[in-house]
Amino acid sequence: MLPEAPTLPEQAIHPVIAEKPLSPAEKLWNIVAFRKTLLLAGLAVVWQIYAVHLDNPLIFPSFTATVDALWEGLVSGVLPLRAAFTLKVLLIGYGGGIVLATLLTGLAIGSRLGNDLLETLTAMFNPLPAIALLPLALLWFGLGNGSLIFVLIHSVLWPVALSTHAGFKAVSPTLRMVGRNYGLAGPRYVLQILIPAAFPSILSGLKNGWAFAWRTLIAAELVFGVSSGSGGLGWFIYENKNQLEIPAVFAGLLSVILIGLAVENLIFRNIEIRTVRRWGMHA
Repeated sequence: MLPEAPTLPEQAIHPVIAEKPLSPAEKLWNIVAFRKTLLLAGLAVVWQIYAVHLDNPLIFPSFTATVDALWEGLVSGVLPLRAAFTLKVLLIGYGGGIVLATLLTGLAIGSRLGNDLLETLTAMFNPLPAIALLPLALLWFGLGNGSLIFVLIHSVLWPVALSTHAGFKAVSPTLRMVGRNYGLAGPRYVLQILIPAAFPSILSGLKNGWAFAWRTLIAAELVFGVSSGSGGLGWFIYENKNQLEIPAVFAGLLSVILIGLAVENLIFRNIEIRTVRRWGMHA
């Protein structure tokens, strides 16, 4: 008989991998919000140091002076009113741009002529800055929110339509055939197959459309407010610039930044977590 082969210890067959528990500092560092807060605090410190070194409040006020002006604007109610005015106009223009982008994209995926129409219009108007249309908008729609909404729709329409259409075209033929085999057609095919598969591109287009609309509206209010004597955050910035209230100007700019950060991290990020990441489509 052959000698029995020696048996290996159970630990050698099934090695036990001991995971080192994370320290409280490492757990804290793994929180994205904490790291971003540290970055913002670092930028604020750099801002304060540079302003103190420059020592010229008319050119570059300190961070503390800007925060004081921001707090004063919030307590007086001026900044909330201006921000509410800006956001109201923005939501109307943003919603209108999304509706038109949906219609154009629906035509594009439904027929070749619609596809050619969307590609031609996008190539023509997407490179055109929305703010360049403001003088024409003032002639066509007069002194009112209609002019602002018009340029907002222009700034939102093309990036949203372009990203959505590109996302639909990138849907794999296999997934398309699966939808057809299940008997899906028309709106059901779009809602259950195309939109979920193309949602990363759609979400990217919505985020780009928001960014373009936000920048366009603030810039348009800087011009539009001069004519109307009223407006939102853009007019608040322009008005305080004329009065040489530079900390208040920076407070208006800081308000624009804070609103942009809130929308990005509280709205779009949550949408991404609940859809794209949950579906395993995040790169």
